[in-house]
Amino acid sequence: MHQYLVTKIKEEAKKQGFILAGITSPEAPPHINTYLDWVEAGRHASMGYLADDRARSRRADPNLILPEAESILVLAAPYPDPKLATVKPTQDTKKSKGQISAYAWHNDYHITLKEKLQNIVTFIENEVGHPISNRWYTDTGPILEKDLAQRAGLGWIGKNTCLINPKIGSYFFLAEIFLGIPLPLDEPFAADHCGTCTRCLDACPTQAILPNRTIDANLCISYLTIENKGEIPEELRPKLGDLIFGCDICQEVCPWNKKAVPERKAPLDLSKSEPVDEGQIKIDTHPTLISELSLTPQEFNKKFKNNPVKRAKRRGYLRNVAVALGNAGDSASIPALERALDDIEPLVRDHAKWALNEIKSKGE
Repeated sequence: MHQYLVTKIKEEAKKQGFILAGITSPEAPPHINTYLDWVEAGRHASMGYLADDRARSRRADPNLILPEAESILVLAAPYPDPKLATVKPTQDTKKSKGQISAYAWHNDYHITLKEKLQNIVTFIENEVGHPISNRWYTDTGPILEKDLAQRAGLGWIGKNTCLINPKIGSYFFLAEIFLGIPLPLDEPFAADHCGTCTRCLDACPTQAILPNRTIDANLCISYLTIENKGEIPEELRPKLGDLIFGCDICQEVCPWNKKAVPERKAPLDLSKSEPVDEGQIKIDTHPTLISELSLTPQEFNKKFKNNPVKRAKRRGYLRNVAVALGNAGDSASIPALERALDDIEPLVRDHAKWALNEIKSKGE
């Protein structure tokens, strides 16, 4: 019955739009010491929620999350396809364009996947004929989800710290459902296919990727443009280039993403019970920087409603836009940056001032 149930669960997961599914146990994750050392070294930057006692204890012992848990269903949901980006800037226009990470091209996955995970729990309860203890997360719980995913057979943790599957690469989100029923476990993914390749380490503009397959968040462009709520260190600003929300460089250069043939129909969408049309992009993936800098609070909230970009808040997003304009060095952006000197947010004003100085120094 149990193996039959696992087969049915994985079929249902596929119907819900997930592209990978595996079962593991709630035992301690294999790389917990790497995580604890990472925290002790301060590599988590300002993300204190990753270092408090609750975070440490639950990551070390998943049973603390749900004592009744006897198995964990680990799932992967696809990013929007990076190849479907809106037209990338040409040499003539790229100075005025920014880049947004592929994962943020659709509705926020925290919202999108919520319904899908609950649907799977309901399906399992219907199959077994009674309610079961459960708890689910998607990048929100105090767990080492990539460790659990590797142990569930979904892939290996690459040198860029992403989970990589040999068939579909690494452009996917992870989600987990803790279940209060025993299920047959999948074999862990034992192989490491990174080999001697160091393309991700070599390509990282800030050298944020460390040799032990962790990332120094203090240097990571994704952290700097999203989770970081303060100023971007001046010495790092030129390295951000035109990246205004997140960074995909270490995935873009990965050979496994170039080789992968995605096993998916389309990205998941909150507003539909089925995946959306694969060709649909919800936001401009390479927005015009000058117009972005003029967004009012109301316009920002409307434009990025239910979108991951909202996580950076307007002040963080416009901070990033100002830095990108400074890096572009286009004198046409001077009027917009001068207007930003009067922005309601000190963070925006400070970075606009820096950008103006950069443009003027490049024009001398």
